[in-house]
Amino acid sequence: MKTTVLLINLGTPDSPSVSDVRSYLAQFLNDPRVVDLPWLARKILVNFIIVPFRAPKSARIYQKLWTKNGSPIIVHGQRVQELLQARLGDGYTVELAMRYKNPAIRDVLQRIKMANPDRIIVLPLFPHYASASTGSALQEVLEAVKDWWVIPQLKIISQYWDDPLFIKALIERGKQYDWREYDHVLFSYHGLPERQVDKVYQRGLCQDHHCEQEVTDSNKYCYKAACYGTTRLLAQGLGIPEEKYTVCFQSRLDKNWLKPFSDRVVAEQAMAGAKKLLVFSPAFVADCLETTIEISHEYQLLFEQHGGEKIQLVESLNDHPAWIDTLEGLVVGD
Repeated sequence: MKTTVLLINLGTPDSPSVSDVRSYLAQFLNDPRVVDLPWLARKILVNFIIVPFRAPKSARIYQKLWTKNGSPIIVHGQRVQELLQARLGDGYTVELAMRYKNPAIRDVLQRIKMANPDRIIVLPLFPHYASASTGSALQEVLEAVKDWWVIPQLKIISQYWDDPLFIKALIERGKQYDWREYDHVLFSYHGLPERQVDKVYQRGLCQDHHCEQEVTDSNKYCYKAACYGTTRLLAQGLGIPEEKYTVCFQSRLDKNWLKPFSDRVVAEQAMAGAKKLLVFSPAFVADCLETTIEISHEYQLLFEQHGGEKIQLVESLNDHPAWIDTLEGLVVGD
């Protein structure tokens, strides 16, 4: 059986130039799963307010992030693609695509179509399901293949926040640092508007389902519940007591996003006397703007401004062997 594995990450501008960043932001923020406003309101907000004012600032940030080999999310992704291909062998073809910009999902799927595989395994690189990430990537795949005359067997992996190999990989990353040497540990996840999390539920809202304490059949696709679930498993594996850590959410756009906000927690810890913080960011499997810049640089400055000394980011899985083990297990497992 010929199997193609399609790895999908969020995306990146083609370069850190203002024009390329503007193009990336326009495609990203015009996605109705990302900015879930009525069509006209979204178009006005994104194309006439957010993108024109944000693109130049974002371009300067991407220039700090960029390496001689290009965007880190692409560099790490290509390395993972190569390592997973070597691990899976000749019966598999591993492809890499980005939801926004390049390599585009539709372009990669066209190449897959020409190869005529027996099945396609779609594996978004988002451990925790969210409509704005996993949902958007899967919709793009399904819309691309719906008109194929021959649609091969499809296997979709929508989330794996509690996969034992995934948790093991995070633990191995975390063991590089002794959490006991830090005043507090943060588990910082990318934020989402609360209204998007509430849309998961057929009845009630997120606040009605005890998402901070447990994952049940009713909240199993709730992003917030999954983030807290990963944290509990990771803290248990590393032996971090509950009073020693805080779950928080970064990259918010307004006050109606998931709380507590990571930047506020950082400032509060510093004002309470903390001098050293250890920060995990388990939602990101590859270091990117949100980890390398937002946590390591922006939060470091914020921490210092309020009396702290050192924020230590636990690096993302990137191309760690345990991450390749995880992906292999997800692909070959039933």
